[in-house]
Amino acid sequence: MKAPNQGSASPLVIRRGGLFLDGRPFQFRCGELHFSRIPRAYWRHRLRMLRALGLNAVSPYVFWNAHEPAPGKFVFQGEADVAAFVRLAAAEGLHVILRPGPYVCAEWDFGGLPPWLLATPDLRVRCSDPRYLAAARAWLLRLGRELAPLQRSRGGPILLVQVENEYGSYGRDPAYLAFVRDTLRAAGFAGPFFTCDGPDALAAGSVRGAMPVANFPLDPAGAFRKLRAFRPGTPLACGEFYPGTFDHWGRTHNRVPTSRSTTVLGWMLEHDASFSLYMAHGGTSFGFSAGANTGPAGEYQPAVTSYDFDSPIDETGRPNAKFHALRRLIQRHTATPLPPIPPPPAALITLPRVALTESAALLDHLPRPRRDPQPRPMEAYGQSHGLILYRSRLDPGAAAKLTIRELHDYGHVYLDGKRVARLDRRLGQNSVEVPRRRRAVQLDILVEAMGRVNYGPHMLDRKGITQWVEFPTPYPAGVVMGWEIFRLPLDAAHLGRLRWRRAPARGPAFHRGHFRLRATGDTHLDLRGWTKGHVWINGHHLGRFWHIGPQQTLYVPGCWLRRGRNEVIVLDLERPTRGSVVGRAAPVLDRDARGRRTLAWHP
Repeated sequence: MKAPNQGSASPLVIRRGGLFLDGRPFQFRCGELHFSRIPRAYWRHRLRMLRALGLNAVSPYVFWNAHEPAPGKFVFQGEADVAAFVRLAAAEGLHVILRPGPYVCAEWDFGGLPPWLLATPDLRVRCSDPRYLAAARAWLLRLGRELAPLQRSRGGPILLVQVENEYGSYGRDPAYLAFVRDTLRAAGFAGPFFTCDGPDALAAGSVRGAMPVANFPLDPAGAFRKLRAFRPGTPLACGEFYPGTFDHWGRTHNRVPTSRSTTVLGWMLEHDASFSLYMAHGGTSFGFSAGANTGPAGEYQPAVTSYDFDSPIDETGRPNAKFHALRRLIQRHTATPLPPIPPPPAALITLPRVALTESAALLDHLPRPRRDPQPRPMEAYGQSHGLILYRSRLDPGAAAKLTIRELHDYGHVYLDGKRVARLDRRLGQNSVEVPRRRRAVQLDILVEAMGRVNYGPHMLDRKGITQWVEFPTPYPAGVVMGWEIFRLPLDAAHLGRLRWRRAPARGPAFHRGHFRLRATGDTHLDLRGWTKGHVWINGHHLGRFWHIGPQQTLYVPGCWLRRGRNEVIVLDLERPTRGSVVGRAAPVLDRDARGRRTLAWHP
């Protein structure tokens, strides 16, 4: 297939009232998808699905934390090879509208910022804090080495480059936005640049030298009136139009009617407005990558693992009813026939029930502890994800309430090895009644980090125990001192040290089973019957599960399975006994803990 830039390397030109490419009026019909949420083996198929939908461009966020997991340690190979993804988009006939951050949101952990930034106690992000600016500059300059050669002006497919992301909804710091723009230029990006904001946040989010575009779910006419009022004559362009939306743990599964999508998109097609579908294909927040939001009162709302997003292309890359409706609409506004819909790269399969017959107790595999007078967040100990165990002692004394100041995000409290409480940040739970003690007891607080907040003023979301622990004995306002801290990152090295036994394990534990396949394919691992934890298939971290729903299955890409023997590991933080899993052809994304359907329609 001919790449979109072959025969010309002319850059995109922004003129009063429109966009021009190769001297002709141009409308980008774009779809957002995130290569970090898609196995590399499926990148080409997903790009072909965008073309079949009738789109001429792809818009990928670049997640800083996926490429710089530790300061100065950059990763651009394998699943993180962003340049390979951009070249593949060109080979499939798609332009690229690049969104390099440094902040991106996307319901992704910390909005794409690397957690190691939070090891600096008083750091501020997305502003002119010089320490943040130094880290962001190093990141953008390094990214430029990968992607600047792939701009349209140099023969590549990158047409536009975004400056930050929806900054007008966060704050007002013109010097910071100018810094991001100028750093992108220093990294070799020549532009054109654009900024992306809601219609009422354009002034705070815009910067000189960048085209403003508007984001909205409804009322394109009203949104574009505000855009033109802010910047007369600017091209009509929607940076994010939402044909779907995302889900939070413990809440309803959200859907957006197809009729809303066709109405809004139809208006933009009729008025020659450029647009990007957010999301055209959502994918999956594998591993620890899912983020979190906060409610009106700052209440914590972690995102589920699936990023299906009710988008036109579902989590497995297959077209749904919304896809076909939008494809028919776009075809009516396109002179040439759209490409055929490609077949999926893998069949949908089921897995027979797999018994997990080996176990390894989490607390039997503790590393050497670090010692601290008071607990600190996990980032202070060089840890980004997983679990962290805080251990101290409580002296003999009367019954009293133990309070954990800012537990992030889900805690298990043990006294002498017996669990006495579960504490859920979502529900504002932070205390437990400790009974009278005739002797000193060991206090263990096991904390699970869920997603870091990815949007709004609460983004400095450190994990673990973020302040201190209070216990009013022997003093009325006593602070518990003298801690041992055990890091449990749940990474490959951690799993590799597990000692498996046939005997059942006590407390939170890993459970392992094996199954054999004659043929591979995509499937959905059903976790109903388990409670809360994580799953790995053949070493690939599928993500989090939680019985409260609405998500009850985890997507398993067929490219991560193999013919013959396969391994599945389930870490359940609450269930004391082993169980089994089964693979289903269809996902279950809309059920609560009691199996009742939870569904909310966004009109």
